[in-house]
Amino acid sequence: MPVGELNAAERYQVDEAIRQAEQISRFEFSVFVGRVDGEPRAFATRLHNSLVAPSRSILILVDPNARVLEIVTGGIVRRNLTDREVELTAFQMQSSFAEGNLVDGLRRGIQHLAEHARAPQTLHAES
Repeated sequence: MPVGELNAAERYQVDEAIRQAEQISRFEFSVFVGRVDGEPRAFATRLHNSLVAPSRSILILVDPNARVLEIVTGGIVRRNLTDREVELTAFQMQSSFAEGNLVDGLRRGIQHLAEHARAPQTLHAES
C-alpha cells in the first residue's frame, strides 16, 4: 500500500484489515491511496495487473482529492464475489469517505469484500 494520504497509524489500521481479510477469504488484497495518473479505471487495472497474483487479488484504489474509488477483482475472485457485491461495498465506502472517514471506509470495505469473497463452506455427508 503506497504511503499516499495516510499517516503511519492509519496505514497500520488498513494493513491490519488487509491481513484479516486475507485470512478470511484466502485472496490477496492491495490498497492504493493517492493521485491517479490518467483515467482511473485504466490506472487501477494496470496496478492490479502488476500484482504478484492478479487472478487471486482484489485492488482498492482511492484518490481522495479527485473523489475516485475503483475496485478491481481477479478472475478467480469473481467466482465468489459478484459485481453487485462489489458495487454495494463501493457505495458503503463512498458514504464513509463523504463523512470524512477514509480509514474507516477502507477497513469496512476490505472486511465486506473478504466476507463475500470467502469460498462457501461445503458439508460432506457420509454415504
